[in-house]
This record gives sequence, C-alpha cells and structure tokens, in this order.
Amino acid sequence: MTRIFGSRYPRPFLFPVVIAAAVALAVPSVGLAATQTAARTGPASGTPAVHFPKAGFLDCNGHSPIQQPLKIGNYICAEVHGGTDNGQLEDNGHYIGHDEPTVQFYSNKPGSSNNVSYVQTLPRDPSANPTVHGPLRDTTHFFELMPTLWYAMALCDPNSFPLLPCQPDSDSNTPHGNYPGGGSAFLELQFYPPGFAPFADALSCDNSHWCAALTIDSLECTVSGTCNNNCVEPINFAFIQTNGVPTGPPSPQRSDLNTVTPNQTTLLMNPGDKLAIHIFDNKKAGALETRVRDLSTGKTGFMLASAKNGFMNTSIADCSGTKFNFRPEYSTASTANQGGWAAANINVAYEVGHFTPCTRLQHFNPIRPGDPSWDFCRGPYENAGPPDGSGPSGEVNDAPCFKEGDTHGQFHSDPNLVTGCLGGDLDYDGTSYWANWPKSLTPGMFPSPLTITPPNTGGAGYSQVQFLTDNPASNIKCNPQNGVGCVLPPRQAPGKFYPYWTQAKVSGTCVWEFGQMTNGNTFGGVKQYGTFTTALGLAEFASKIMPNPHC
Repeated sequence: MTRIFGSRYPRPFLFPVVIAAAVALAVPSVGLAATQTAARTGPASGTPAVHFPKAGFLDCNGHSPIQQPLKIGNYICAEVHGGTDNGQLEDNGHYIGHDEPTVQFYSNKPGSSNNVSYVQTLPRDPSANPTVHGPLRDTTHFFELMPTLWYAMALCDPNSFPLLPCQPDSDSNTPHGNYPGGGSAFLELQFYPPGFAPFADALSCDNSHWCAALTIDSLECTVSGTCNNNCVEPINFAFIQTNGVPTGPPSPQRSDLNTVTPNQTTLLMNPGDKLAIHIFDNKKAGALETRVRDLSTGKTGFMLASAKNGFMNTSIADCSGTKFNFRPEYSTASTANQGGWAAANINVAYEVGHFTPCTRLQHFNPIRPGDPSWDFCRGPYENAGPPDGSGPSGEVNDAPCFKEGDTHGQFHSDPNLVTGCLGGDLDYDGTSYWANWPKSLTPGMFPSPLTITPPNTGGAGYSQVQFLTDNPASNIKCNPQNGVGCVLPPRQAPGKFYPYWTQAKVSGTCVWEFGQMTNGNTFGGVKQYGTFTTALGLAEFASKIMPNPHC
C-alpha cells in the first residue's frame, strides 16, 4: 500500500557499470505470504525459514512483500545511486528517494571520513501556532518545512552492496576500474523538529523538543542488479540516548514500536540550543559512535552502532540478521570516495517535500487501530486533483493526513499543532516549495534558521565543497535520462520557490544556513545547484566542486 511516496513507472534494475568480478549469488523469489503474527522467508534451497515480526525495518519504504512498515513515512530511505536504466532504484515498484538539497564536503586529510565534528544551533519557531490562511500569509513552524536534516558518513558492511569485504577506515575500499568498492552501508545522523508527534506515525518526538537518531541503511543487491525484494534497503535505527541504550531493538529484523518511541532517556533538545556533534570511529568500543553534547543544557546523548547494542547487518539470501559492529568505511573524504551506492560521504542534507497544511481532510483511512488518518488534503495549499489520484501530478494521495489536535490513539502524544499531510508532495504544493523558509535570524511568521559550522577533523577544515540536489530523480515532469523538463524550481510548483544554502557570519562564527537567508553568500540562490548531471549515477543538479569559501 503506497502511504508516503507515490509509485513511479516500474523499470528494470541495472547498475550502469558492468563489473567484471560480479558476485554470483542466488536470491530467493519474493511474494511470500505473511502470517498473522510473523513473516517468513527462506532461500530456495529449502533451509529453515526465518521468522520476522509482522512490522519492522526490513525495507525502508515499507513495501517489503513479507513485512509491514514499522514507521509510517519512507523519508528514512537513503537515495540509491546508479539504480536503474535511469539511475533510479525501484523497490517493489516504488521509487526509493526524496528531494534532498545537500552541501557536500571534501578533504584528502586522513580521518576526514571517520572523525567529523560540527556545531549546530537549533532554530526557534514563531511564538504563535501554525495557521492555514494561505501560502506566504501563514505562521509556519520548522516541522512544516522538513521532516529531518542529517549528517552522513559511509560505513563498512560486507553484507551490503556490492557484497565484498570492507576494511574499516581505509581508502582501500575506494571504487576504481572494475572494482565496485568495499561492502557499504550509509549512516545518517538525523534531527527531527518538534510540533507533529508521535514519531512512529508522524515527524516529531513531542511539541516542545528536537530529538535525533542514528539510522544505517544497507542495500541487499548484487552488482549484476539482483535484489532481494523482501529486504531491499534494511535499516538499523536508534534514538540518541543520554545513557546510550536503544529504546528498543535497533536491527531491521527485531525492531518494534519501542524502537521508534522515545523514552525517559532519549536526548531531548530545546529550540535555540547549541549542540556539539561528533561522529567517529570509537576504536576502543570497536564501533561507530555518534555523540551530541547540548552546550546550552549540559546534557549529552550518544549511540554506538555495535553488536552489543543489537545492531545487525542483513543476509541477502534470506533477510536474516547477524549482530554487527558498524564502522566507518574510508579514511579520507576525497572526491574518489563518492562512488558507493549512496554516493555521498561527508555531507549535510535537508529532506524537503513532506508536509502540506490543510483546512479539511477527505477519505478516512486509519493507519493503525484507534489512530484516525485520512488520505486527501483540501485547503489553500493543495493543488487538488481527482480523488483517485489520476491528476497530472502523479500524486496518488497525500497520506497519511492528521487533524489538528490529534493525539494518535494508543500513543497519547502531544496534540498536533495543525491539520496536515505527510505525503511525498509530487505536485510541489506543500510548504517546502513556498518562500515560508527562514529569512531572518529571529523568528517572525517563519522560524529562525538552523545554523551549522563547517565540519572539521581534529580542528582541520575541509578544502572543497559542492552543492547538490537529487530533485530531478523524484520529479515526474523531468526526464532523468536527458534532463528535459528538469528545472529548479520545478515547473509544477505553484510557489515557484526552492530553498538554498547561505554561508554567513553569525555572532562572529562562520555558519551554513538553509532556506531563503540573505545575510551572507547565497552562491546565486537556487542557481547554486549548478547544472543537470548523471555523473554520480543519479539524475541530479550539481555545482562544480569549489574551494571551501570563507565568510
């Protein structure tokens, strides 16, 4: 059932480069039925079936034939580069990917790909609750602009594409020639804004605090283009905790509702808090660690992606899991280390295009027992089409949609601050594509900006930067093979706006901002994303790689 991102046209999965030393591996057929309490899968050889919970993280977009999604919303998927004949991966007939404006950093310094620090200051929302009077006239909160932003890093996983051994912290894993690189997973340290809880069904931990989680995506595909559709992109997920203990099992195979439900030891951060972020290979513990220190409150949260904490990698043969210590893949963040299936290495990205404010909802369709939800948004933002989703945008529905004040049944969450939908926004009519983004250092109708210092490794900065967005890969009006119809802002966007990066000096510190800020170098605004390209195996806009500028 398509809940978040509408299906694109199905296409065969073929990596664009044929690898001579391709891994030969039989993958079981898919479509096995799920039982009432568990899903089963097993290789064709007849070995004992593996039992999985009815709902979980075996597949990021929730379209596994053997398991329902644990969390509503596929924005936790990592974009797959080099996936099909158009550079896109279809997962059980549904495109994996999002609209992800990114600033990427490069360095040849050892450690720049496995020991990274940032300082981030969280935005402040307007004092008034969100309104739905109409675009550019509304009070807008940060959760209406993006469900998450994240900090990325490539990790070793020999059970993930291309299913080859991987030496942690080593550029020996770099793809070159016919060598597709070491087995690779993709880390995103994600931050979630307040205002639209609960996290299991929506976006937020609560209405007052930011929270964060470590997510690790693997890819169960071979270089020849064969995937196990039961677990194409499995996810390990764990909130950042003050005691480092996951709220529930983090692995794709064992995760449950506790996994996506914050508890009393989840690190909760206030709007306006200043955070020190450190992502590194904790060699003493033998696993990647993500640590967030709230400089405003003195609290610290962390998470080790370790076997001891229940993290697992996944078998392509039967989707079973094995406890595993995830560690960084590369030593340097050089341009050569951008060839993995997720391509990006050290970057900061915003996930946009997942919220549309509404005045009323249509077609009641609860997503869980006792948790009311609707499929269609109606109001001044929605570019309404036929109820069957057959309009020119290709947007099947806006689901899931929740009413203002909803407390989500069994979750007993804070009441939603506004009526809205969390769909994929294929018609680009939601708040992400209107000039409702931060434009001042102090909140007014719109929030203040989230600011991020340039990354550093042991105090050393990164020598080069690049702006990218994979919008062409998710824009159905764009031909991802030749770039025809691929423009920014997207042609079908009624707001004619696309957010951009700004580098500015704030309180004496050089920072990156995002939205429509004009207090520093905007790099041409939307023009910063450069020209259409498929250089990394994915249809996207990319600027030239440039020297890291200074404020």
